[in-house]
Amino acid sequence: MRSTLVLPSLILLFAFIATPLPVNGNASPDPVLDIAGKQLRAGSKSNNKKCPLDVVQEQHSFKNGLPVTFSPVNPKKGVVRESTDLNIKFDAATSCAQSTVWKLDNFDAVLGQWLLTTGGVEGNPGPRTMRNWFKIEKFFGDYKLVYCPSVCNFCRGLCRDVGIFINGGVRRLALSDVPFKVVFKKV
Repeated sequence: MRSTLVLPSLILLFAFIATPLPVNGNASPDPVLDIAGKQLRAGSKSNNKKCPLDVVQEQHSFKNGLPVTFSPVNPKKGVVRESTDLNIKFDAATSCAQSTVWKLDNFDAVLGQWLLTTGGVEGNPGPRTMRNWFKIEKFFGDYKLVYCPSVCNFCRGLCRDVGIFINGGVRRLALSDVPFKVVFKKV
Protein backbone atom coordinates (compact mmCIF):
# COMPACT_ATOMS: atom_id res chain seq x y z
CA MET A 1 0.00 0.00 0.00
CA ARG A 2 1.33 3.39 -0.85
CA SER A 3 0.65 5.84 1.95
CA THR A 4 1.38 9.50 2.34
CA LEU A 5 1.93 10.95 5.78
CA VAL A 6 -0.55 13.82 6.14
CA LEU A 7 -0.76 16.60 8.70
CA PRO A 8 -3.69 18.85 9.34
CA SER A 9 -3.26 21.12 6.27
CA LEU A 10 0.38 20.04 5.77
CA ILE A 11 1.85 17.10 3.86
CA LEU A 12 5.27 15.44 4.06
CA LEU A 13 7.41 15.67 0.96
CA PHE A 14 10.48 13.73 1.96
CA ALA A 15 11.07 11.65 4.12
CA PHE A 16 11.24 10.07 17.85
CA ILE A 17 11.46 10.28 24.32
CA ALA A 18 8.94 7.51 23.77
CA THR A 19 8.73 4.31 25.76
CA PRO A 20 7.37 1.25 24.00
CA LEU A 21 3.86 0.49 25.10
CA PRO A 22 3.48 -2.69 27.12
CA VAL A 23 1.86 -5.58 25.34
CA ASN A 24 -0.36 -7.96 27.27
CA GLY A 25 0.54 -11.61 26.78
CA ASN A 26 0.39 -12.67 23.17
CA ALA A 27 -1.96 -9.90 22.07
CA SER A 28 -0.82 -8.00 18.99
CA PRO A 29 -0.51 -4.22 19.20
CA ASP A 30 -3.33 -2.30 17.56
CA PRO A 31 -3.08 -1.80 13.82
CA VAL A 32 -2.22 1.66 12.50
CA LEU A 33 -5.18 3.20 10.68
CA ASP A 34 -5.33 5.70 7.86
CA ILE A 35 -7.69 8.70 7.81
CA ALA A 36 -10.40 6.49 6.29
CA GLY A 37 -10.13 4.06 9.24
CA LYS A 38 -8.50 1.30 7.17
CA GLN A 39 -5.44 -0.67 8.32
CA LEU A 40 -2.11 0.31 6.85
CA ARG A 41 -0.68 -2.59 4.87
CA ALA A 42 2.99 -3.34 4.35
CA GLY A 43 4.76 -3.13 0.98
CA SER A 44 4.14 -1.60 -2.44
CA LYS A 45 5.98 -0.25 -5.46
CA SER A 46 5.54 2.74 -7.80
CA ASN A 47 7.16 4.47 -10.72
CA ASN A 48 7.94 7.91 -9.26
CA LYS A 49 10.88 9.53 -11.01
CA LYS A 50 12.12 11.59 -8.05
CA CYS A 51 15.00 10.41 -5.90
CA PRO A 52 14.73 11.94 -2.40
CA LEU A 53 17.83 12.27 -0.24
CA ASP A 54 16.53 14.02 2.88
CA VAL A 55 13.36 13.80 4.91
CA VAL A 56 11.65 17.20 4.83
CA GLN A 57 8.10 18.51 4.94
CA GLU A 58 6.48 19.92 1.81
CA GLN A 59 6.08 23.67 2.34
CA HIS A 60 2.92 23.97 0.26
CA SER A 61 -0.15 22.47 1.90
CA PHE A 62 -1.86 21.95 -1.46
CA LYS A 63 0.82 19.53 -2.69
CA ASN A 64 0.92 15.86 -1.79
CA GLY A 65 4.27 14.59 -0.65
CA LEU A 66 5.92 11.46 -1.95
CA PRO A 67 4.19 8.23 -0.98
CA VAL A 68 5.97 5.96 1.50
CA THR A 69 5.86 2.24 2.17
CA PHE A 70 6.15 0.57 5.55
CA SER A 71 8.06 -2.68 6.08
CA PRO A 72 7.43 -4.18 9.53
CA VAL A 73 10.21 -6.10 11.26
CA ASN A 74 8.02 -9.17 10.77
CA PRO A 75 7.05 -8.83 7.09
CA LYS A 76 4.82 -11.93 7.15
CA LYS A 77 2.22 -10.13 9.28
CA GLY A 78 1.21 -7.69 6.51
CA VAL A 79 -0.50 -5.17 8.82
CA VAL A 80 1.43 -2.20 10.21
CA ARG A 81 0.97 -2.23 14.00
CA GLU A 82 1.48 0.46 16.63
CA SER A 83 4.72 0.43 18.67
CA THR A 84 6.47 -2.11 16.45
CA ASP A 85 9.72 -1.65 14.55
CA LEU A 86 9.36 -0.84 10.87
CA ASN A 87 11.29 0.61 7.98
CA ILE A 88 9.88 3.63 6.15
CA LYS A 89 10.79 4.02 2.51
CA PHE A 90 9.88 6.57 -0.12
CA ASP A 91 8.01 4.82 -2.84
CA ALA A 92 10.40 6.23 -5.44
CA ALA A 93 12.13 4.85 -8.52
CA THR A 94 14.67 2.09 -7.97
CA SER A 95 17.21 3.85 -10.20
CA CYS A 96 18.23 6.10 -7.28
CA ALA A 97 21.94 6.06 -6.50
CA GLN A 98 21.12 5.41 -2.85
CA SER A 99 18.36 3.66 -0.98
CA THR A 100 15.18 5.63 -0.23
CA VAL A 101 14.82 3.89 3.17
CA TRP A 102 14.69 6.41 6.02
CA LYS A 103 17.46 6.38 8.61
CA LEU A 104 18.74 8.47 11.49
CA ASP A 105 21.76 10.37 10.20
CA ASN A 106 24.89 11.06 12.23
CA PHE A 107 24.56 13.83 14.81
CA ASP A 108 25.02 17.21 13.11
CA ALA A 109 27.18 19.12 15.59
CA VAL A 110 26.82 22.40 13.69
CA LEU A 111 23.01 22.26 13.87
CA GLY A 112 22.94 20.36 17.18
CA GLN A 113 20.44 17.90 15.69
CA TRP A 114 19.86 14.26 14.86
CA LEU A 115 18.29 14.57 11.39
CA LEU A 116 16.46 11.98 9.31
CA THR A 117 17.75 11.19 5.86
CA THR A 118 17.62 8.36 3.33
CA GLY A 119 20.18 5.70 2.46
CA GLY A 120 19.08 3.17 5.07
CA VAL A 121 18.87 -0.60 4.76
CA GLU A 122 15.51 -2.30 4.49
CA GLY A 123 15.03 -5.35 6.72
CA ASN A 124 17.96 -7.25 8.25
CA PRO A 125 17.15 -6.29 11.89
CA GLY A 126 20.18 -6.15 14.18
CA PRO A 127 22.98 -3.91 15.47
CA ARG A 128 24.12 -2.81 12.00
CA THR A 129 20.69 -1.53 11.01
CA MET A 130 19.63 0.17 14.27
CA ARG A 131 19.34 3.60 12.61
CA ASN A 132 16.82 2.32 10.04
CA TRP A 133 13.97 1.36 12.39
CA PHE A 134 11.10 3.60 13.47
CA LYS A 135 7.74 3.11 15.19
CA ILE A 136 4.29 4.61 14.87
CA GLU A 137 2.67 5.48 18.22
CA LYS A 138 -0.80 6.78 19.11
CA PHE A 139 -0.73 10.53 19.81
CA PHE A 140 -3.85 12.48 20.84
CA GLY A 141 -6.17 10.56 18.53
CA ASP A 142 -3.73 10.55 15.63
CA TYR A 143 -0.14 9.29 15.43
CA LYS A 144 3.48 10.30 15.86
CA LEU A 145 6.69 8.78 14.56
CA VAL A 146 9.21 7.53 17.11
CA TYR A 147 12.84 6.53 16.82
CA CYS A 148 13.34 3.87 19.50
CA PRO A 149 14.51 0.67 17.80
CA SER A 150 14.16 -2.64 19.61
CA VAL A 151 15.59 -4.86 16.86
CA CYS A 152 18.75 -5.58 18.88
CA ASN A 153 18.32 -6.99 22.40
CA PHE A 154 21.81 -6.02 23.60
CA CYS A 155 22.11 -2.63 21.86
CA ARG A 156 21.40 0.65 23.64
CA GLY A 157 20.09 3.43 21.47
CA LEU A 158 18.27 6.72 21.53
CA CYS A 159 14.55 6.89 22.15
CA ARG A 160 13.02 10.14 20.93
CA ASP A 161 10.04 11.46 19.09
CA VAL A 162 10.39 12.66 15.53
CA GLY A 163 9.63 16.34 15.20
CA ILE A 164 10.34 19.25 12.87
CA PHE A 165 13.60 21.24 12.82
CA ILE A 166 13.50 24.40 10.72
CA ASN A 167 16.77 25.50 9.14
CA GLY A 168 16.92 28.14 6.41
CA GLY A 169 13.18 27.83 5.82
CA VAL A 170 13.42 24.07 5.27
CA ARG A 171 11.30 21.94 7.62
CA ARG A 172 13.41 18.82 8.25
CA LEU A 173 12.39 15.81 10.28
CA ALA A 174 14.68 15.37 13.29
CA LEU A 175 14.69 13.87 16.78
CA SER A 176 12.79 16.22 19.05
CA ASP A 177 11.11 16.73 22.41
CA VAL A 178 8.07 17.99 20.50
CA PRO A 179 6.42 15.23 18.46
CA PHE A 180 5.22 15.81 14.92
CA LYS A 181 1.56 14.73 14.66
CA VAL A 182 0.84 12.67 11.54
CA VAL A 183 -2.06 10.89 9.89
CA PHE A 184 -2.00 8.50 6.95
CA LYS A 185 -3.76 8.71 3.62
CA LYS A 186 -3.97 5.91 1.09
CA VAL A 187 -2.96 7.02 -2.38
